This record gives sequence, C-alpha cells and structure tokens, in this order.
Amino acid sequence: MNPIVLRLLVCFAIGSIPFAVISMLGTGIDICKVGSGNPGFNNVLRFSKRRAVVALIGDLGKGYLAVWLVYRLFHLPGDGVARGWLYGLAAVLGHCYSPFLKFNGGKGIATSGGVMLVLYPVWATTALAYFTLARISLGKLKWREAGTGASLSAWFLFTLLMFLFSGHQAGIWSLTMTLLLTWRHKANLRRIFGGPVKLTVDRQQLTARS
Repeated sequence: MNPIVLRLLVCFAIGSIPFAVISMLGTGIDICKVGSGNPGFNNVLRFSKRRAVVALIGDLGKGYLAVWLVYRLFHLPGDGVARGWLYGLAAVLGHCYSPFLKFNGGKGIATSGGVMLVLYPVWATTALAYFTLARISLGKLKWREAGTGASLSAWFLFTLLMFLFSGHQAGIWSLTMTLLLTWRHKANLRRIFGGPVKLTVDRQQLTARS
C-alpha cells in the first residue's frame, strides 16, 4: 500500500475513536440520542462537566496523536505543509464520520485543535486560549449555541493568524478546514440565526449525571 495512503488511513482510524461515547459509559445515557445528538464535548457538558473533560481530552488527544505519529515520529521524505494538513483532515474526518457510530460523528473542533497543536503549536495555543475565554464568556451571557460561537470564531482567528504569519498555503488549508467545520455546524448556525432550539434531552436521564 502507498505509504501516504496508509498514513491517511491510520489518521482516520485514530480520529474515529468516539471519546464522547466512551466518556458516558456507565451512565445509561446514549449521547447520540440526547441533547443535540452530537457525540462531542459540548453535548456531554450538558450532563457532566467531569465527563465532558474526558471527552475533550480524548478528542483533542487523538487529533494530536494521529498527526504526531505519522508526521513527526514516522516522518516521510517530502512531508511538507500540504501533507501535514492532509493527515490532519483525515483525523478530523474520522471524528466526523466515525465507522464506530455508523459513519456519524461529532463536529470536529477538539480533534482539529489537537491536529493544530502538532502543526502550529504557538498559534494553536493562542486560538485555544481564545476559545476558552469565549466559551466561558458566551456561556455566562446565556448566548444561544455558545459552543458553536466560540469554536467557529476561534477557527476564523486561527485562519487569520495563518495568513498573517504562516503564509498563503497554510492560510488556504486553514480556511478549508474552517469551511468544513462550519458546514458541520450548519444545524447549530440555523439555531443561532432563527428557529427554535430543539434538544432531545430526556429529563429522567439527568439523574444519571455524574
């Protein structure tokens, strides 16, 4: 098998591990059927802060591990900016279309953050710091879809940093990732700009919160 294709498959496989589902084990709650139905950090946060941290670390970590493994540890001659982004996209697509969840999955924000910590640690740390502040602030303001607002604005900030400090090629790749993540949040964006917020939270299941 072509070594680049093999690396892409490895990244996809690692990215497909559903840590949001794993974090809810033992609660009796299927995170894919409650709340927003999204197997990701923000949906787990509706039920348990502790379990949400597990999901966040897992999703962030798998993005980091996938790209570090194929791009840093087992580096191929000729691996450059484009390949690094391709490996990262494969990991994010694994998260978004996980075969463990019948090719459904999360929105890809945490996993993409882990990818960027490998490729651009300084700018990724800057964007993650902004995300943290924005998520807390918007949450306190009871802003509709606070997680979406913080996540996507953090990626637009990161894209701007790419264009300013890492060159046109990195900027285009970053914009591509941002557009993918924005498309994955299309339902959330509809809830922001109009229409009622419809969640499928089973109130009886909240007693399983831990």
